[in-house]
Amino acid sequence: MSIMRTLDFDYELPRELIAQEPPETRGTSRMMVLHRNGECIEHRHVNDLPDYLTADDLIVLNDTRVFPARLNGRWTDSGGGVELLLVDPLPVPEWAEKGIGVACWACFCGAKRHATAGLRAQFGGGEIDAEILGQLANGMYMVLFRTLAPLMAVLEKHGRTPVPPYVRRDKKGDERMERLDRERYQTIYARETGAIAAPTAGLHFTDALFRALDTKGVRRASVTLHVGPGTFKPVKAREVEDHRMTPERYSVVQTTADALAACQARGGRVVAVGSTTVRTLETVAAANGGRMVASSGASSIFIYPPYPFLATDAMLTNFHIPRSTLLMMVSALAGREFILRAYQVAIAERYRFFSYGDCMLIL
Repeated sequence: MSIMRTLDFDYELPRELIAQEPPETRGTSRMMVLHRNGECIEHRHVNDLPDYLTADDLIVLNDTRVFPARLNGRWTDSGGGVELLLVDPLPVPEWAEKGIGVACWACFCGAKRHATAGLRAQFGGGEIDAEILGQLANGMYMVLFRTLAPLMAVLEKHGRTPVPPYVRRDKKGDERMERLDRERYQTIYARETGAIAAPTAGLHFTDALFRALDTKGVRRASVTLHVGPGTFKPVKAREVEDHRMTPERYSVVQTTADALAACQARGGRVVAVGSTTVRTLETVAAANGGRMVASSGASSIFIYPPYPFLATDAMLTNFHIPRSTLLMMVSALAGREFILRAYQVAIAERYRFFSYGDCMLIL
């Protein structure tokens, strides 16, 4: 088997094609349709999705909910600025006081000074007190939070939406853009709180699109994968095989496992909405001999060509960053040469790229 190089997944993208805002109306994005058989390309819109599905098919969505995980505040001793990005919940240390407003999280910390154990910071006008307990092996910090109300409720008030770094936002806070991101950097079916990045292929779905799919008889099910910073972790290894994924928490309930088994039994297609859904399905299938079972855990699966998909037949996805693990995943499904050719077509046709951009249906 030939060695895959990270440079094999590179392409040049004009900066102006990186979408900085969602489309004015949700559900109006363009949709490039890739047919793997014959390698032909169509240009449609996302509301045309029902035209490509049948009553035998099953759409699988990631129902994770993005929370306002970014905090901007000041160190209590120096008054210097500090930013925290909450990533994963951790157990509260036994020695710490207990209460509804006490929580411990793994966080990224941005500040001009080195964050050392014992430093404290305040956010939200003093409503959030944060103490650095120490540094973790993955570059994050263990942070103990103390608030008067449950932390998630306080974050809804004082936190900011953690949009990706390529979506440029004023660090001082643009309230209009924050209101926009709160609404639009979230799927309409988000249910399980825990993600710091949206499963962006799902941002295109509207109630009207779901009704159209229902009318067609297309079934749907949900998995949960809480999207973490690994989604944006660059591949720095020269050879693809040397990259390691950051684990992300997932769960699959019994009703979803049953729906997938029924879809396969009737000969339908499993249509995964987004890379996080694919990762969840393939993680569970790979661990269970190709079967889908109710389970939960942390996924660190890395999908790149060649990869024998066990649970995914088709995929709706956005356009991805050059050299990214996401571009490698879609290349595994559709073929690297076909994907890179499709991306060149998308650039020529002025498609909008990345989280707030247009989408691609791979059949």
